[in-house]
Amino acid sequence: MNLREKWEDQAGQWLAWARAPGHDSFWRHHGEQFSRLLPPPGVLTLDIGCGEGRLSRQLAAAGHKVIGVDASPSLIAAARSADPSIAVTRADAAALPLADRCADLAIAFMSLQDVDAMPAAMHEAARVLKPGGRFCMAIVHPLNSAGRFESLAPDAPFVVRGSYLDSFTFSDAVERDGLSMTFHSAHRPLQSYFAALEDAGFLIEALREPSIPEAIVARDSSRRWLRVPLFLHLRCLRP
Repeated sequence: MNLREKWEDQAGQWLAWARAPGHDSFWRHHGEQFSRLLPPPGVLTLDIGCGEGRLSRQLAAAGHKVIGVDASPSLIAAARSADPSIAVTRADAAALPLADRCADLAIAFMSLQDVDAMPAAMHEAARVLKPGGRFCMAIVHPLNSAGRFESLAPDAPFVVRGSYLDSFTFSDAVERDGLSMTFHSAHRPLQSYFAALEDAGFLIEALREPSIPEAIVARDSSRRWLRVPLFLHLRCLRP
């Protein structure tokens, strides 16, 4: 199966995981940090890879006119059910069913590492943005997806055993607080994302590398993540 099919296969588990209060990294780690990169509401905001709609709902509450797009029929149905007032449509990020230059903000929050045709998705984001529009994205930091800590100790070494520079798909099965989820994603080095942004014509305005927030470190075993970025946040300009 490709990444799109694998995420549809995990849709039920993702709904439980994403909608458990305070459970996912969106609530625990970096959703608020990402929101600081976003420009104010404009004419139209696209939520590319909207999933079950949690970010779309937050954006709408903040005054954005939102269209959510996702390839999973189950997650699109869940997003539509959660808030019928938000327009959502089933589509591939690499083939958006939208007119050229129709939006002034496109967002891909934690979705591009799960997209099979990532460079094509970048080009589509550029196509649908007006000149002067912004593209804001968050992904699992490529350093994070390339390696692992050797133990739970606060000073555990972080080790890359394979090649950071190679691209590969992987599956990460996680269990926490009675919920389980298998994340199916692609590791790509930073240069792959930046080459795609460059080829699509984007200019990078802001870059952030969030680690786990100090305020939520409750156990010594979490402190190891204060030394390594969990995510990568970017805000880009479409000239």
